[in-house]
This record gives sequence, C-alpha cells and structure tokens, in this order.
Amino acid sequence: MNDSSYPDPTRNRVLVAAVEIFAEYGFRETTVREICAKADVNIASVNYHFRNKASLYKEALAFAFMQADQRYPLDEAKDAKLSAEQRLSNFIRIFLHKLTDDTHLGHHGKLIAREIADPTDALDDIIKIAIVPQFEILSQVVPELVGPGCSGDDIHRCVLGILGQCLMYKHSRSIIDRICPEVIGSPEEIDNTAAHIARFSLTAFKQLAATPSKR
Repeated sequence: MNDSSYPDPTRNRVLVAAVEIFAEYGFRETTVREICAKADVNIASVNYHFRNKASLYKEALAFAFMQADQRYPLDEAKDAKLSAEQRLSNFIRIFLHKLTDDTHLGHHGKLIAREIADPTDALDDIIKIAIVPQFEILSQVVPELVGPGCSGDDIHRCVLGILGQCLMYKHSRSIIDRICPEVIGSPEEIDNTAAHIARFSLTAFKQLAATPSKR
C-alpha cells in the first residue's frame, strides 16, 4: 500500500497495518496492540492520532476504500456521453477487477464482507462511502436499458442482480478456484467474465423491456 497516502508517516503506517489486520480478523477480534506491533508504533501514537479502536476502524475503512477507488475509478461508468450499454459494461469490468484484486487492495472487499456478516457502528459509513455510489450509477443506467415499463422495485432488483453476479466471484472465490479457476485466472479472463455478465444482463433487460409489467 502506498506509504505516501497521508503526509504523517506514523499515521500512515498505522492505517496500513489496521486495514490488513481488521480485514484478517474483523473489528471485534482485533486488538490495538496487534496493530501497533504491525505498524511498529506505541499505543500512545494510536491514541494521539485516532483516540480509540472504533475511530481507527472507521478511518481504516475510509483509507482502504480510497486506495481501491484510486486504482479502480468508475469514471468510465459515469460518463454520460457513453451509451447505457457501454456504461454498464464498463461498470461490471471495473467492479469485477476490483473484487478479484489479490493485492493489498483486496482488503477493502474483505472488510466489507466482514462488516456485513458482523455489523458494527461503522456499517452505515460503509454503505454511504462504498456501496451507495455504485448503486446510484447502476440505478441511472438500468432504466435506460429496460425502458419505462419497469417499476422502481424492479429496477432495484435488476441492480442487485448485476451486483450479485459480480459479488459471486468475490465471496465464492474458494469454490471457483477449485471448480473453474480459469474464468478469473488472468486479467484477460476477468475481462471475458465481465463481458459475459454484461451480455447476460443486457439479454435479460431486453426481455424485461418486451414484457408488459403486471403492475
């Protein structure tokens, strides 16, 4: 992780260590002492910069998401000059690469998964910072693809369906690696898998657009 993300080297080392350890053990099982040992700082430094473990956890989450968003910006999915189909394909490709990143940046996905499974007071911050922006992008794109016949609830179902297809490759990684690892075995294959999810979704949206709503 980039050591220059924050100007204060001590603060930065603590955040880098905190992201790794919180991702590995979760908020409740992690101790400040473990983080300090990893960062090679004393506990007084954590108290000075972050006050307590809960505040450090929230800042570590924000730090991890910032790092991931810098590597995988969603600009190509937000570009209103592109067609809805292109924006959807771009979103899925970028999102899937972020989810399957095996470097230190993969910690952000692990942090989210742990928080969802065992929520803390930070969950609302995670939803606001990391999930809502992605949901909003898809909520703008999907209506253009399914047309005016779909209800708001159906739009949300479509958005969740796209996210769910992508998240399968993150949360079922241990299974995929044992059954069909080749589908995400390289950056090129991740692109191919992303293109498949986009084609699958677009085909479904065309069917929805052609089917009169029962509402």
